Amino acid sequence: MTIIDEIAPDLFRLSIYVPELDMQFNHFLVRDEDPLLVHAGLRAMFPALREAVATLIDPAEIRYIAWSHFESDECGALNEWLQLSERAEPVCTLVGKIVSVDDFSARPARGMTDEDVLSTGKYRYRFYRSPHIPHGWDAGVLFEETRKTLFCSDLFHHFGDVAAVTSSDLIGPTQKAMQQMQQGPLAGYMPYTRQTEGVLRSLADLKPETLAVMHGSSFLGAGDRLLTDLAGVIKETFDEA
Repeated sequence: MTIIDEIAPDLFRLSIYVPELDMQFNHFLVRDEDPLLVHAGLRAMFPALREAVATLIDPAEIRYIAWSHFESDECGALNEWLQLSERAEPVCTLVGKIVSVDDFSARPARGMTDEDVLSTGKYRYRFYRSPHIPHGWDAGVLFEETRKTLFCSDLFHHFGDVAAVTSSDLIGPTQKAMQQMQQGPLAGYMPYTRQTEGVLRSLADLKPETLAVMHGSSFLGAGDRLLTDLAGVIKETFDEA
């Protein structure tokens, strides 16, 4: 079952909870003149997501499909969405387009840098590169400039069937999730490098007011403080130097 919540004006969180993993998989739909879907999702989740999107808009009207980095829960069902909507265009970082997406995708992607602007009508988006944050050379985060929403991908990942939004500190649940992941086969999933703190500081400088989190509750409030604190948590958990 997909749970739908409007977490900001025209921004809908479509969440599927997987009990076996104790984790939510969140996808975000922006209802605008040119609708945007952030996270194409896993192929197995496509039927449920398609039905959820259809309660908000005609899925064939989706204009853009965006994600952070090349991973199955980010873009696994991309081609299913492209088949459904003839006007849909994949959107990712320029590195993602060059190294992976244009070979995988049924249609060429729009590869963006932070100098490029994507407009859906009322809203304006930029892609900020964040190599290996959360992971992947091609990683980037999408930022909506009008209402200051940062689409965080796996940043602030935490477990549980939690509320759609919170104004509470996410650092505690995020650190707990990192520590839990470090005890299993997916240890080291978010590397710490000399660039980590600087990248997160540059994202904090955007002063986001909504953090759209892929796994767990989204955050409403001063996102810059959380991004600054996150750098320390990542260093403490993953720095093996």
